[in-house]
Formats: sequence, structure tokens, C-alpha cells
Amino acid sequence: MTVSPATQPSLLIRIRDERDSDSWSQFVAVYSPLVHEFLRKRGLQDADAADLTQEVLGRVAAAIKKFDYSPERGSFRGWLFTIVENCLRRFSAAPRPGQQGSGDTKTLRALHDLPAAIPEDEWNLQYQRHLLQRAAVDVRDDFQDGTWRAFWETAVEDHPPADVAAGLGLTIAAVYMAKHRVTTRLREHIQFLEGWER
Repeated sequence: MTVSPATQPSLLIRIRDERDSDSWSQFVAVYSPLVHEFLRKRGLQDADAADLTQEVLGRVAAAIKKFDYSPERGSFRGWLFTIVENCLRRFSAAPRPGQQGSGDTKTLRALHDLPAAIPEDEWNLQYQRHLLQRAAVDVRDDFQDGTWRAFWETAVEDHPPADVAAGLGLTIAAVYMAKHRVTTRLREHIQFLEGWER
């Protein structure tokens, strides 16, 4: 079973130590796919999204020592979003090799094709989905198959608990208990992945 978030220092504090390569590897494994997928959904080609993801990670590494978590000032999620948004804007505005401004209609069309302001709601939704998917993979083996199926069928597939209980040969109370246990564990693991103790 994975160590709970309360038993170790925050990931975001640990990655401030340049010698802690394990924490940085964990951070990259959690957040790199999120950033890459978000950039792909914003229309970047895979290679450009990969390059920009590396730029985002580099900027995080350079700035994390100054990042001071304070709920009143905003979340890590919002801070990371700002870095992604700024990198994407710079990328979109940068001239490409062989590209020269001419003031013609083609250039005007290219300017109109620049990404509009990135909706933060879109980022937040993708961020939450990504962490839930990652947490589900990480904690799946912590539960017996029947417990996991009871959770999955009620919480994810939205089947009625009575139907799930009948299909799995469980009591309705056991289905509710399974859903509660897995949901609690997922919340704990998501907090761990986010890097902040709650």
C-alpha cells in the first residue's frame, strides 16, 4: 500500500532540493502527462507539445524554490496553469523558421489563429481528471476485485447500488462500504499526488 500523505514531507517541498532526484522523477511522472495532454488539446503537434512540456518543467524547476503555498494566494494548480499559459502564449507568438511578417491576409489569418486566452476551467477539469486517473491506477491493487468493482460500478458507471450488489453477490451495505473505502483512499492519494499535506 502507498504511504499516506501525512507520513512524509510534501512533494512540492521535496522537489526544492536539487539533490532529491526521486522526488523530481515523481513530480515529472505525475505532471508531465497532464501538461502534454493539455497542450495537445490546445492544438499543438506532439513534438511541439513535448518541447513545450519540457520548457514548463524547466520553468517549474527554476521557480519552485520561490513558490510559497498559501491558500489565500492561490493553489499550486493555478500557479502551474499560469506557467503553462505563459509558455503557450510565448510559443504561439514566436516566429517560426522561414516565417516573415508581411502584413498580408495570410498573416492576419495566422494572427487570428493564435490561441485565445486559455480557459482556466478547462485546465482545472483536465487537472482533476488526470489526478483521478493516475490515483485509480496507483491504488487499484490495494483492493480486492469485488471491492473495486463495487466502487467502479456505482461511482464511475453510475449503476444503482442494489443492482451492483445483486450482480456481485454482496449486500447493499457492503457496496456502500466498498464505495466509501475506495473513494477515501483515492482522495488521500490525490492529495499525495498534488504534493500538499491536508
